[in-house]
Amino acid sequence: MDSERQRSLLAHQKNILSKIALGEYLNEIFDDICLAIEEIIDDKAAKCSILSLDGKQLFHCAAPSIDPEYSAIINGVHIGEAVGSCGTAAHRNSRVIVENIETSPLWQNFKEVALKFNLKSCWSTPITSSQSEVLGSFAIYHDHPKTPSKKDLELIDYFVNFSSIALEKLQHLNKVENLINDLEISNKKLNAFTKVMPDPALILSEEGVYLDVYGSSEDLLAYSSKQLINKNVNDILPKKYASAIMETLKKTLTSNEIQVFEYELEVQKGLVIFEGRTTPIIYEQPGEEPKKHILWVSRDITLRKKAEKEIEKLAYYDPLTNLPNRRLLTERLTRCVERIKRSQKTGALLFLDIDNFKRINDSLGHSAGDELLIEMTKRLSSVVRASDTLARIGGDEFVILLEYIGENNEHATNEAAVVAQKLQRVFYEKFQIGALAFQVSGSMGICLIENINSSVENILKFADTAMYRAKLKGGNGYSFYDSRLQTLLEKQTELETDIIRAIDSNEFCAYFQPQIDVKGKITGCEALIRWNHPIKGLIAPNEFISIAEQFGLIQKLQNIVLQDICRLMNQLTHLEIIDSEFNLSINISQNQFNSSTLKTELLNIINNFKVTPSKIKLEITESMLAHDPLHTVQQMEELKALGFSFSIDDFGTGYSCLSHLHAYPVKELKVDKSFIDNILNNTSGLSIVETIINLAKNLDITVVAEGVETQQQFDILKEMEIDAIQGYLIAKPMPFKQYLEWQKQYLIQSSATHK
Repeated sequence: MDSERQRSLLAHQKNILSKIALGEYLNEIFDDICLAIEEIIDDKAAKCSILSLDGKQLFHCAAPSIDPEYSAIINGVHIGEAVGSCGTAAHRNSRVIVENIETSPLWQNFKEVALKFNLKSCWSTPITSSQSEVLGSFAIYHDHPKTPSKKDLELIDYFVNFSSIALEKLQHLNKVENLINDLEISNKKLNAFTKVMPDPALILSEEGVYLDVYGSSEDLLAYSSKQLINKNVNDILPKKYASAIMETLKKTLTSNEIQVFEYELEVQKGLVIFEGRTTPIIYEQPGEEPKKHILWVSRDITLRKKAEKEIEKLAYYDPLTNLPNRRLLTERLTRCVERIKRSQKTGALLFLDIDNFKRINDSLGHSAGDELLIEMTKRLSSVVRASDTLARIGGDEFVILLEYIGENNEHATNEAAVVAQKLQRVFYEKFQIGALAFQVSGSMGICLIENINSSVENILKFADTAMYRAKLKGGNGYSFYDSRLQTLLEKQTELETDIIRAIDSNEFCAYFQPQIDVKGKITGCEALIRWNHPIKGLIAPNEFISIAEQFGLIQKLQNIVLQDICRLMNQLTHLEIIDSEFNLSINISQNQFNSSTLKTELLNIINNFKVTPSKIKLEITESMLAHDPLHTVQQMEELKALGFSFSIDDFGTGYSCLSHLHAYPVKELKVDKSFIDNILNNTSGLSIVETIINLAKNLDITVVAEGVETQQQFDILKEMEIDAIQGYLIAKPMPFKQYLEWQKQYLIQSSATHK
């Protein structure tokens, strides 16, 4: 190469590298590269082009001497074999020399275009990056067939190197531009999200300085966002709040894990209970120590905590008397037994039952009975020590747990007798109910709690047994449990024998009580077991169900009820007096539900009667949900998959669990009669029913009121938007034939009324 060309080459080199370094417009640089080689190369007819590779396509970068129409035609061509010189070179990552485009097989599909613009030869060299990746192609065209010389190829390689630098920078700039664009889009999305986000979100430094505040409302902040920014937690919050927050920030960074916790804070809205969540944010910066920030998101859970307290009250306290219920008593008794095992001291459990309470309810009504129970609670509470537990476990049954009463059994027996005598004195004064004043008495059973007698179940059973002994003596007294006397056990054994005989004699049957919605439509009915005893007459289930469960007879009784249900369903279907939504309910006990044969027993019977599972609703209790939740959910899901639905019976009487209902496949919830009885004369009863209905509806659970006896009760429930009711206001439980006749007559009357 002569000296003049060398000077020209060096000048172009300096110019091109300077422009690349200064970040000038790359398309101009590409034009300069093409024009420089066209100036220096021997054949002045040479025309250069530079194409960049994006994915599998080549796009125009520069071709200052080539007709723009040609550049537009080949712009975006896909690389591959026989895709001209450039497409093939980029595909192969090797130089492609085509001396004559007209005869080259590589140009077979493109030669017409090239020849149209008087392009007869094409030498193409792939442009590669510093990592040997193909960035594009560099091509030289001539208007006549031509083969490059050695000097031509050296010159081409020289300028391909410049092209590589420029293309690599172009790709980098494109990536940066795309990244910036993506960041702008992300920021817009984030800003939109934070504007509508109801929960405050704060960014704090590890020193406790507020850096950013997000959220749509500032009433959940202690101060406005402007007042918070760049302020330290310790400077603007009370010490008790600030120290807790700083400790949480420290724990978040040291553990490098999300922290979830609850706290109270006085904010612009007032005192609010928050659920806080914190997570670390680490900013990696080249050449500097990483910066550590914390994201703090606060959610207002004040209403949820209030609802949980209401639910807890339902779970652990009797709604009528506000005394601990059976569940809370059992928990406290369990803890008491554990302490007694360690201390070797003695406690006692007193089981108190009001004598002839049923007579009061039957003669004066349930409201009078409730007033008596409330007054009884006040009197008993005045006698019981604050360290002991007074509980109501159902009906007129009260339990007094004396956690410590003596160093030994003899001492404890004497002290328990003294307490029993004090409790009996509450009956000395007459009870005033309205205009009536009458005397009542109570019977008590006492079971000592000591190291040997440490079974919670037995303690309650033994105290109950002793109470029955007191009643057998005429009532109005107390009796200690005596393990040598097995009166109750003998009675239970006798009853078991009688139940077995009754099953064989077909003395058990189902009675049916209808359910209607607020518009008067019959939605279904509940099947209730009854015992037609040849001597004692009709026996209610509370007198034999517990014995049947204890001796493993409950499944046989359930099968009897289920068979009657299927017969009724088939008869109703045959008479065409029900719609597709009508279903029949059957009660399932804890023992039945836990049985591995439950599914088989159910399917065997309904399949035999050709009744679909969707027509059968299984009523279970709250305590069954609380027992072994994982197995319970699994069992329920299996039965649900078959078509059965679930209802919670007598809701609120012991194991209220609305906060966990979403985890169970429950379709219906039945409000216990004790709540319905109180909606007219007890404001707490009214609010409890309303709470249950509202919370259940939020979970999309149907609510049925049990024990509705008056039109006034129904009107209140209807105003609360109850889904359905069941009770004496509609009909008492009826045997098979009577129920069929009742439903036919009810439909006739309803039809006439609507006309």
